[in-house]
Amino acid sequence: MEKSLIVSGMRSTGQLHLGHYLGVLQNWVKLQNEFECYYFVADLHALTTKFDKTEDLKQNVEDVVLDWVASGINPEISTIYLQSLVPETAELHIYLSMITPQNWVERDPTLKDMVKILRGDLQNEEKTSNICSYGLLGYPVLMTADILTFNADYVPVGSDQIAHLEISRDIARRFNNIYKVELFKEPKPKLTQIPLFKGIDGQKMGKSFHNDIKISDSEEETSQKIMKAITDRSRLRKNDVGHPNECEVVFDYYKIFAPQKIDEVKYECENAKRGCADCKRELCKYVNEYFKEIRENRKNLQANPKLVREIILNGSQKARIKAKEVLAQVKDAVKMYY
Repeated sequence: MEKSLIVSGMRSTGQLHLGHYLGVLQNWVKLQNEFECYYFVADLHALTTKFDKTEDLKQNVEDVVLDWVASGINPEISTIYLQSLVPETAELHIYLSMITPQNWVERDPTLKDMVKILRGDLQNEEKTSNICSYGLLGYPVLMTADILTFNADYVPVGSDQIAHLEISRDIARRFNNIYKVELFKEPKPKLTQIPLFKGIDGQKMGKSFHNDIKISDSEEETSQKIMKAITDRSRLRKNDVGHPNECEVVFDYYKIFAPQKIDEVKYECENAKRGCADCKRELCKYVNEYFKEIRENRKNLQANPKLVREIILNGSQKARIKAKEVLAQVKDAVKMYY
């Protein structure tokens, strides 16, 4: 029986953090055993907001792939490819852009999120228009091209991201209606539980917030960051009674990385038998143990840059085979000369 096809990607912003692993990569690893998976590094999408900061772009691409493979994405099972090395996506983007009404992209939540990266003020239309490049305006259409290049059945998203997928479904439907074909499937959301994983300051973990712990961090770097994590703000001294449920970061980390310790930690904290510093020191051991194998895998891969490049090039070549098939059907539908 033919497997359903899934497409998903990440922007090439460099080394990934624990939020990426827990929120996305763990799920991708599971999906690759059930679906035909195409996972891409979105280097073209990275240019929409960082077109003037490309000095680290190549290294960022390799860092993303290193983290993926080390975390369990198997290039022998899943197709790992680089967005810019599959030019069929860019060409399909042109065809789709011709049929997509301007007001569709302007109201799309994906575009608004991208603009928010550059400026956290979407209320001021003048500011938005000044900062929104032609490429950024077309981001939702390029995102759609990423999906339709492989005529994907599903796209893994969280429940709060379903609206992002609607424009892709609308564009697929519009293409089929205009050219009187049944070429494109309307990609369905593959709902996944994406938890909000907090950084060491209690806010959502993010590289730009300088509150992240990277998958590739050393044990020492990880421990140093965890020791800076906020705990129960109402607890000033070790012999003060603690409130684990108000411990915005550390207690939540225990739930993920050492669930077997939850009852003990809760009891000792509430009864002032465990200080916050001691609690964090113990947590360091569990987090480092959790990622020990992944980090060893990454070091081994990093020592073999030729292999990493082969994974990218071979995966991109494989992706192009499928992409060329779909693009040929698109050209037939549009009645292009080729």
